[in-house]
Amino acid sequence: MTEQIIETPIESDEIEKILPHRYPFLLIDRVLAYTLEPEITLTALKNVSVNEPFFTGHFPGKPVMPGVLILESLAQACGMLAHIALATQADPGGIYYLVKIDNARFTRKVVPGDQLILEVTQTRILRGMGKYAARASVNGEVVASCELMCSSG
Repeated sequence: MTEQIIETPIESDEIEKILPHRYPFLLIDRVLAYTLEPEITLTALKNVSVNEPFFTGHFPGKPVMPGVLILESLAQACGMLAHIALATQADPGGIYYLVKIDNARFTRKVVPGDQLILEVTQTRILRGMGKYAARASVNGEVVASCELMCSSG
């Protein structure tokens, strides 16, 4: 089985056609690549800007991206991957909801100016529920990892 890699980026206007999120809660700027064979994977990018609204209160003078928003970014990447993987079916489904997070680990702060690379791999899908291995990195260094479960709604 040959690996199928689609390198063409998916830009924000196309992302908005797939994900229901909008500013300030759309946390994916671009899909860099995805594969459908032999594994179902997706790599996305989140540019972390000092203008993000959450930096006003988290934390004044020492801005740090909240860990829950890093996890949400990964969940949105899972939603993109689910949509792409199911697009070949007659009914690709609606919104994908985050239903479970396991084994979340944070190993480094994410600060303004960072480019967050989001990598998700579908590990299982059963009855509209998808399980994903997910990790976020900055400059090749993993900053967060977890297992996510999402459900189509």
